[in-house]
Amino acid sequence: MDLAAAFAACPRARFLPPDQQPYAGLDRALPLGYDVTCSQPTTVRRMLELLGPRPGDRVLDVGCGSGWTTALLAHLVGPAGRVVGVEIIPEVLAAGTRHLAGLTGLTGLARVELHLTAPGAPLGWPAGAPYDRILVAADAPVLAPDLVAQLVLGGVLVGPVRGEMLRVERHGRYVFVPLRTLDP
Repeated sequence: MDLAAAFAACPRARFLPPDQQPYAGLDRALPLGYDVTCSQPTTVRRMLELLGPRPGDRVLDVGCGSGWTTALLAHLVGPAGRVVGVEIIPEVLAAGTRHLAGLTGLTGLARVELHLTAPGAPLGWPAGAPYDRILVAADAPVLAPDLVAQLVLGGVLVGPVRGEMLRVERHGRYVFVPLRTLDP
């Protein structure tokens, strides 16, 4: 996985609103509007390291925002891979679509498709499942079973839960007694 090449091929500034482009080199989250941000580069780099996308992988990008992580993932999984991005805010998805359209001249990118998630719909994009990797770019109150269910066996999900970055790998079903605590 060549993260340096991916970051060079997909410069953050191309995925920011014009008023934020001068700040693209800063290591901080930058506003995209609609209470959405483009995460800081060190966070994105670490998440991609934890995710470990490989050439040919099918990847789900939850909260694709400006399209920057979607483009990075497309570069990492290459032409044999596929990246599905989902977003809940139509205006943010429209901007991400425009940003990604500007990359069509680059060779070696995966097939990319973006979708608007409907209110009340399951998290992710079950219609495109299963995925080898799932990247989540918004903090969740709990690990989302809807997303874990969309992973292949051996698949990896990376995303924040209550402010802590988690890496979850799916290994299949087993039978155990329920976990319980002792009453005091």
